[in-house]
This record gives sequence, C-alpha cells and structure tokens, in this order.
Amino acid sequence: MANDVLEGDRDGVPTRDPDTDDHVRGTDLRISYPDAEGPVIDGESLSVPRGEVTALIGPNGSGKSTLLKGIARRVSLESGAVLIDGDDAHDLEKKAFARTLGHLSQEHTSPGSLTVEELVYHGRYPHRSFFESVTDADHEAVDRAVSLSGVEHLRDRDLSSLSGGQKQLVWIAMALAQETDVLLLDEPTTFLDIHHQLEVMEIVETLRDRRSITILLVLHDIEQAARYADHLVALYDGEIAARGPPSEVVTEDLLADVFGIDARVTPGQTGTGPVIEPIGPLHRDDDPES
Repeated sequence: MANDVLEGDRDGVPTRDPDTDDHVRGTDLRISYPDAEGPVIDGESLSVPRGEVTALIGPNGSGKSTLLKGIARRVSLESGAVLIDGDDAHDLEKKAFARTLGHLSQEHTSPGSLTVEELVYHGRYPHRSFFESVTDADHEAVDRAVSLSGVEHLRDRDLSSLSGGQKQLVWIAMALAQETDVLLLDEPTTFLDIHHQLEVMEIVETLRDRRSITILLVLHDIEQAARYADHLVALYDGEIAARGPPSEVVTEDLLADVFGIDARVTPGQTGTGPVIEPIGPLHRDDDPES
C-alpha cells in the first residue's frame, strides 16, 4: 500500500507541527456493523486541523462515510474516542454536541410540503428547548445561512418543487443554521451537475476563509478534493493509506494502490491541485465492495 503513514507518524497517529491546532481528533477508532464480517474501521486515528478543510477520499466501500458517522456519533464506536478541543465528544449531551458539530449525511429526507425556510429553521433545534419560541438570534442565524448558501430566492418554495442541486444547497443551509464550529459533509457534491458542485465547494471555501469553520468532508472526485482541501486522508479497506497535503497524497502510486487505476499525475497551477490523467483501470482481486 502506498504511503501507509507519512514520515514522522507514530503508532498510526499523525504527528503535526506544534503550532497546528487539531480541532477534532479520532484516536484508535474501531467501528463495526452487526452484519459485517469484520470491522469497517479498525483502529485508525485521524486529526482534523482547526479552521481548515480535510477531505476523505477512497474507493466505494473503503469506510469513508462510516468514519464520518463515527465522528458524528451516528454510529457507535466499538473502541476508541473522538475528541473535540481535547474533550471526549461522547460525554457531551445531545444538544450540546449538536451546537458543537454539524453533520450533513447522504440520507436526508423531508416532507415535500415544507418550505425552504421551514427546513432551514430546523437547524436551530440545538439552540432552544422544545417549547421555546423562535428568537431574534434564530432569525438572524437562518438569514445568514440562507444568504451564504445562495437560496434566498427559494426561501418560500416547497422542497418538492426544487431540483436535486437546489435541495442540496437548502440542506447545507439547514446545517449552516446550526452555527457550529465543526461541519461534516458526506459527499455533498455527488449526483450534482457541475454548476451546483461548484456552488457547494464555493460555500466550503467561504466557510473556511471567512468564518474559520473546521470542515471534514467525503468527496468522490479526487481532483476536486485536491483543489479545495488543505489536507487529504485516503482510505482503503477500512485503513488509512495516506494523509497529508494534496501534492503529497495524490501520486501515481496511490491511484494505483488505492483506486486501482493507471494514471498520470502532474502538478497543477497554483491553487488548483494536481492534475490527474486517467489511462485505464488496473484489474485486481481485492477491490472493496461497492
């Protein structure tokens, strides 16, 4: 496997510059499902730097979404811990956790009769009790989320009338309305046309550059991940195969070992990340299941 751990790593835990502040850290994470033959994630550790974008990449079935769900407390940890600012995330009360970390999964459904504004207001649930009325702070947070996600013109529309790309932007707006310092996004650009993909990634850039939000997201498009992320973590069969800046992670060896493709990798222009020129698939017997 290429780049099993980068130079300086110890016991699978990446060492970082002491000036770098890890906002989220998963240590020795082991995650299993009842119907799985073995653990999906087996003792892996992950550091997510504060105020930066970290992208999880890897083939289907490599454990990216499972790792994200483990950090978001959507699946139980068999062992290990998730630390946020050094505190164990699993010690936080549910609403306190939701005020700290937002998570937008792939599986989001809602009644089509809801309007865009009504859905976005659901993102404010961690900030008030069940019987508490909407406050000025809630209104202001929703206004900011709607504006940042670019769906102001859709505010009064029913969800059922929106395109897939528009709905994704609205769901992102709901996550933004939580106003957390950490945001996890699971494949936010999958199945979107290129226009809406770019809109989503521009939101990610804005959150990082203007609001210093810590973002961990799963992306299928390797070039997209290399362009927009500060750090990449490549997974293969439940293990971290490589991690580091895009220029170091995206190599021809990694594309062959992790993704099973023969490709040429050349440096891109400043700010664009490496350029990948696929040549063809490499056939092997140990591909993860889709």
